[in-house]
Amino acid sequence: MTTRVEILERLDDRAARDATALADAAAEADGARPLSEHVMLQLRYGVAPGGRALLVHDDGALAGFACLDPAGSEDRGGELVVHPARRGRGLGRLLLEATLAEAGGPLRLWAHGDHPAAARLAAALGFARVRSLWQMRRPLADPLPPAVLPEGVALRAFRPGADEDAWLAVNARAFAHHPEQGAWTGEDLALREREPWFDPAGFFLAVRGDRLAGFHWTKVHDAEPGTGDAAIGEVYVVGIDPAEQGGGLGKALTVAGLEHLRARGLSHVMLYVDEDNPSAVRLYESLGFTRWAVDVMYRHPA
Repeated sequence: MTTRVEILERLDDRAARDATALADAAAEADGARPLSEHVMLQLRYGVAPGGRALLVHDDGALAGFACLDPAGSEDRGGELVVHPARRGRGLGRLLLEATLAEAGGPLRLWAHGDHPAAARLAAALGFARVRSLWQMRRPLADPLPPAVLPEGVALRAFRPGADEDAWLAVNARAFAHHPEQGAWTGEDLALREREPWFDPAGFFLAVRGDRLAGFHWTKVHDAEPGTGDAAIGEVYVVGIDPAEQGGGLGKALTVAGLEHLRARGLSHVMLYVDEDNPSAVRLYESLGFTRWAVDVMYRHPA
C-alpha cells in the first residue's frame, strides 16, 4: 500500500472532479456537506491565486482533500475531508498535519456538522474551538408577520451589471467585522452570478432614494442530505448599512425574502448565523427559526 500527499497550486479537471466526488460521498455518509460553498466554487473555477490544494492518494485512489486559502493578514483558512471508506486509518491526521505545515502559521479550519471525530482530531493536534455557526430552519407554511419597511425605503430587485459596486460597498460596511463575508471582492460576487442558482428576482435591495440601504439575497438549492426535501430555500445573506440599523429594516427584508421563497412553492428555508450574534439569533427565533445543525471553527496558533 502506498500513501502520499500531493500539494498543488491548481487542480486539473480530473482532480477537481475526483475531489467533488469525494465530497459528495462524505455528504451522503455524514448527512452534511463537508466543504463550504466557498471551497466548492474553487473546485469548479480554480484554486484562488496563492491558495493550495492538498490531495492524499492512498493505493492509487483519492482518499482525502484539503483546500488552503491564500495567506491573509492574520490566519489562513482551510477545509478538509477524507473519503468515508478510508477513515480510521490515520489519513485525516496525515492530511491535517500536511495542511498545517503548508500554512506555515496560524490556521483556521471549519468542521461542518460538528462531528466528534473532527473534535478529537483537532484536539490531538492542538487546535482550539473558537467559533460556532448555527444552521437554523423553519417551515415556510408557518405564518409570517408583515414586511413593514421604514418610511422612505422601497424594495427592488438586484440589476446584474449595474448594482455590483453599490452592493459590494454596503456589504463591506455591514460586515466590517465578519471574517469572511465583509471581505468579498468583485470576483467573489461574479462567481456566484455565474452559478445556476443565481436569480436576481430573489435578490432584494432596499433603497432610500438612490442610495442602497440594505439587501436580502435568497437562494434555492438542493436539500442537504437526509432532509427528505427536493429543494430548500436559503436566507443566503441579509445586510444592512450601519446608518440604517435599528429601524426594523433587517426584519422587513428577511420577511420579504421568506415570502418570495414561499411563493416559489418551497416547503422549508434555512440560514446560517454566528452563535455569538445574539441579536440576529433573537430575530430569527422570533420569525420561527430553530437550530438544526452546528458548524465549528478550530484554530491552531502556529
